[in-house]
Amino acid sequence: MNYSPRQKLGAVLYDLPRLMWSLRPFGQPRWVQMRNRDERLLMKGDGVLCDWEWTSDLHISNVFPFLGQALMRRALRDWPIELSIEPKTRSEQPDISFIIGHRGLERLGHLILTLKSIAAQQNASVECVVVEQSATSELKRHIPSWVRYIHTPPSDQDTPYCRSWAFNVGAREARGKVLVLHDNDMLVPRDYSAQILLHRQNGFDVINLKRFIFYLGEAHSKEVLANRRSIPRAVPQAVVQNLEAGGSVAISRGEYFAIGGFDEAFVGWGGEDNEFWQRAQTLRVWPYGYLPIVHLWHPAQPGKHVQGHSTAALFETRSVIPVSQRVKELVTRQFGGHLSHFVNDPQRASHQKCAE
Repeated sequence: MNYSPRQKLGAVLYDLPRLMWSLRPFGQPRWVQMRNRDERLLMKGDGVLCDWEWTSDLHISNVFPFLGQALMRRALRDWPIELSIEPKTRSEQPDISFIIGHRGLERLGHLILTLKSIAAQQNASVECVVVEQSATSELKRHIPSWVRYIHTPPSDQDTPYCRSWAFNVGAREARGKVLVLHDNDMLVPRDYSAQILLHRQNGFDVINLKRFIFYLGEAHSKEVLANRRSIPRAVPQAVVQNLEAGGSVAISRGEYFAIGGFDEAFVGWGGEDNEFWQRAQTLRVWPYGYLPIVHLWHPAQPGKHVQGHSTAALFETRSVIPVSQRVKELVTRQFGGHLSHFVNDPQRASHQKCAE
């Protein structure tokens, strides 16, 4: 987008002073408190809660992308993203299970880099369950040996991707007491899991630590994927706030099933995370974000920008139903019980399940 001289001047006058204050090199880190001029943040501990309903981009980083890079570099200095081939600690009873749904090979590089950021977690034992939802198994030979891989072929090969189904399948097979419902294009700081556990130990069932999502552009994402550019040297094309359940969110495994998991009626793009977040509010939630996450570029999901697409309409319909009624309905459903083939888990190599 091309911004007019007046818009640029407004960003300099109204937004730049606040950004410079948040990036100051002395005193306590203040970058988590950066916001747009008409927004309100609620603070608790080191985190902030966005006091508005939907996501928003930081305006000044859209007008001046190099300032978005300055913010990202400051955030990653406090919370570095590291990459590792395999986890530093392994356990049959991990602290946390990351669950990632996937389809196709177009985003294979995104997935592998995401797995490397998960493998680099410190002060927490983690596992990762990758659920491939496709007619044929394509990921088997590409997935690292430490990752638990599940193949779930849909009954109809033309069925759109169902993120809810992937999470429910993974949740049923996860070994960790805490689940992180994670996208295949999100790089997390090395302390992400440890910070989740800290809040879980303090009694919170649902934990959303995301403050800023730094969306890299196409060119810089390709360079990062090809290892030709370090992450902090990339320039984000957008800095997004208030993603709530989207992208990555943690929840106690027991409470995940207590509220009915994800609603598998959401087939196709969007809406399932917002609906899940509404039901999650019945639990003890930590919504005060203070961690950065880096998002790798990919083409928009089919149907994402189609007004009135089916999952958006379904979300509106479901939102009218009281949350307690939705929970009661979903916990009685058979979910996450489709045919699953376990490939990279020797202990369950012969296991197959069909609950339908």
